[in-house]
Amino acid sequence: MLNNAILLSVRPQYANQIFEGKKKVELRRICPKHIKKGDLVLIYVSSPVKSLCGAFKVDKVVEKNLPELWRAVKGKAGISRKEFNQYYKGVSVGSAIFFNNVWKLPSPIELQALREERDFQPPQKQLLMI
Repeated sequence: MLNNAILLSVRPQYANQIFEGKKKVELRRICPKHIKKGDLVLIYVSSPVKSLCGAFKVDKVVEKNLPELWRAVKGKAGISRKEFNQYYKGVSVGSAIFFNNVWKLPSPIELQALREERDFQPPQKQLLMI
């Protein structure tokens, strides 16, 4: 059975935490469709970096009400409770992508190079947060 490969935009400060091993879960207001354990997530680091910088393997994906989600991710998501509440403001359910096998590309692939190779567009705003 083939696994999916998806592209997520991640802000630079959170991408750095992922690559440093400090962040173990990626939070999303909207869960990417069809994501599951074993999938490959390519990490596109948003502005000002604007580069494909690495990847990780999905360990599990959970969708929970916010109090339960916070209990599952606190200390693993690289954010405070205040930041968590601010990020999920206006929704009652959030998703978390737990991951392992993180790797960083030796040379990031810049947005311009991606666009020259293919008609590449970074993921839209709904995927840009955390």
